[in-house]
Amino acid sequence: MKSAWTMLSLTLLAACLAAAPVRAGDTVEPAPAPPCDVPAYLLASESSLPKVTDAVKANKPLSVLVVGSRSSTIPGNEASAYPATLQAALKEAFPAATIDLSVELQGKSTAEETAGTLVKLVEAKKPTLVIWQTGTVDAMRAVDPDDFRTAINDGVVALRGAGTDVVLVNLQYSPRTETMISAPPYLDNIKVVAQQHDVPLFDRFAIMKQWSDAGYFDLFSTSHGVDLAKKVHACLGRALAKFVIDAAHLGPVQQN
Repeated sequence: MKSAWTMLSLTLLAACLAAAPVRAGDTVEPAPAPPCDVPAYLLASESSLPKVTDAVKANKPLSVLVVGSRSSTIPGNEASAYPATLQAALKEAFPAATIDLSVELQGKSTAEETAGTLVKLVEAKKPTLVIWQTGTVDAMRAVDPDDFRTAINDGVVALRGAGTDVVLVNLQYSPRTETMISAPPYLDNIKVVAQQHDVPLFDRFAIMKQWSDAGYFDLFSTSHGVDLAKKVHACLGRALAKFVIDAAHLGPVQQN
């Protein structure tokens, strides 16, 4: 298992790789804007975010709390990580609104460990919306899928009881770890909980796999380092903003 953690830490979105150094005399060309196309069915949700809807329509501040692991950030490049891109996209969509966003990293915490902290986080942060990214650590530790489902269920119930909207975000896709962890049981269980509680589920795994299969990003290679991580995070942030806006029924948002 130690070797599995080592391999996972090498994935681009865990952001533990350093970008290749630039040699003197090299010409650095600006990277083209990454293609962020996402099939409509992957951004569609029958669930809603009524508190987000009410806050925006009433011109009240929209406070978003992202709870996740290391794949929520890019060390040393937090402004390029997907939460920052999400905030920027929401501000662009609603220029008159106050959009506050904070990130709570849970490191190597399982869903059960994180679920126990959620109520205190909501009491301290008072968010309108909690975006809970989970599943990767549980899959790496081979947590019993039933226990994982129970933890997600308990966390969602706690968040709803604390008076906040919830968006669940599932595992990141990494072709480099497919043979090391079994993602389907965790993907299936988080989907079951989302359906049971009518909570929007942002299918990060399927979206990233679609980008990989389409050749938008080479998620297997380690040679692109932080530069590739920034591009993928930028696309994830914009896709997540569109997902939130659509789930809140606040009208279309342009996805670049």
